[in-house]
Amino acid sequence: MAPTPPPAAKPTMWTPFTFALFRAIWIASVVSNVGTWMQNVAGVWLVTTLTTSALLVALMQTATSLPAFLLSMPAGAIGDLIDRRRLLLFTQGFMAVVALALGAFTFTGNISALEVLGFTFLLGMGSAVNGPVWQAVATELVPRPVLPFAITLNGVSNNIARAIGPALGGLIIAYYSPGYVFLLNGISFIGTFWVVYRWRREVEPTNGPAENFTGALRAGLRYVQYSPAIYGVLARTFAFSFGASAMWALLSVVVARRLHLSSGSYGVMLSWLGAGAVTGAFLMGRAGQKLTMNQRVLLGSLGFVGTNLALALVPSEYWLFPVMFMSGTAWLIIMTSFNTTVQLHVPKWVQARVVSIYMLVFQAGLSLGSVAWGELADRISLQTALLVAAGWMLASLALAIPFPIHSSEGLDLAPAESWADPADAVEGEAISPDDGPVVVMITYEVAPADWLAFREVAHQLTRLRLRDGALRAGIFADVAEPTHLTEFFYVATWGEHLRQHHRFTRDDQAVEAQVRQFHQGAEPPRATHFLAFPREANVEVPSPPLQVPESVQ
Repeated sequence: MAPTPPPAAKPTMWTPFTFALFRAIWIASVVSNVGTWMQNVAGVWLVTTLTTSALLVALMQTATSLPAFLLSMPAGAIGDLIDRRRLLLFTQGFMAVVALALGAFTFTGNISALEVLGFTFLLGMGSAVNGPVWQAVATELVPRPVLPFAITLNGVSNNIARAIGPALGGLIIAYYSPGYVFLLNGISFIGTFWVVYRWRREVEPTNGPAENFTGALRAGLRYVQYSPAIYGVLARTFAFSFGASAMWALLSVVVARRLHLSSGSYGVMLSWLGAGAVTGAFLMGRAGQKLTMNQRVLLGSLGFVGTNLALALVPSEYWLFPVMFMSGTAWLIIMTSFNTTVQLHVPKWVQARVVSIYMLVFQAGLSLGSVAWGELADRISLQTALLVAAGWMLASLALAIPFPIHSSEGLDLAPAESWADPADAVEGEAISPDDGPVVVMITYEVAPADWLAFREVAHQLTRLRLRDGALRAGIFADVAEPTHLTEFFYVATWGEHLRQHHRFTRDDQAVEAQVRQFHQGAEPPRATHFLAFPREANVEVPSPPLQVPESVQ
């Protein structure tokens, strides 16, 4: 279903709710997220009561995050290749079955800490496959101008659940059993499953030869490698998630071991965290527009420096409540900034793959950080682990210099109407998509006085060629004719070259236009395609005349 045109007025935080499908999915996600946060509290607290090892407790965060590290990239590739609606139905159903099974085993009373970790890992697998597709679907529900607010509201959905779920889960644990929490989480997936089931998604026609799974993975990695705006976010994301994981991994240990409080207090802490995030979303809707993405991330990171220090040093739970509130606001500011930057810098054809790589890096930071801080807490002390985590967060602020967060304002990532390279004119009916390699050469006539300016712009075009599928690319000068400069790029197959045409965006087209403005020839730049010499002819070749020996004549 294509989004209806956005309202004429400037979008606000409430604008995404004017789109019925987004509204329905958002409400269902709130219910499901409440169940997930209840599950998180019950799982962590159950392991805390079943073992005395801080490392095993910290591994609950790893059990949740590690599947994303292992499965995010394959999930992203699958999400760009198959019907996203069917994939969401599968993941929601799988997680419901796992949660219900965990509840049933818990009621038997014979479950161990390792078994809880195993079920948590299975739920993490479902979440890892679900995550990239769920985030990418937002671009299909609202128009691009409304997308930043939709991404923020998706964060609000999770944080409303964080405010409600932990407290509700803590109450159920206190008066009943964690098993009831696990069963309710399984039931909570039904609403999301039903909404997605009723979504009649219009599958967009594919352009060019279909990608295979391995090729799709390579294309996603290549896109990130040659996109400075994306890999800058990834570097900042890992540094932040590694340091912030100390709070998620060790908060229950702080509550139970350092402050000697109950599961209810742990749930209240998480509720304050969620309330701060919800409040932060609406603050960002107003004041946030005046801050750059870099300023938002720096502000949020400083907030988490204070969080880790407070968890290590503050002696009373009442002092930690406002700290958790501040942490929730900082968390939402940073996650919204990262998510928005990634999704607004990526065209639709590779969106789920890039989101999956972003999630992989994020979850890798959480997983590795959880192990590191848990091990440090076991070997030295809980306070030392939290203080070192605060130092890490403070040092990571320096990454803003080499890896600034780029603005997406003015980007036009819609597919270009046509590519200036005249590949469509090539007589390629007899060429198989698997034939290759392919070399494309485009010759320009450029005055020597313009070489320096031409080289700077051509370097940007070379990066775009590599990003969209070329294995090699560059600019060469003709030694016999110094004014003749040839751009070349080398592609693995003819099919991949055809896909390059459909990956070219209007922003890319503008870069190519800047390159072509230096061309001074009477005719447009000449593009030539070379196909690796085939074992069999690609065109029908007449048989040579029969040679009859003179002796026979």
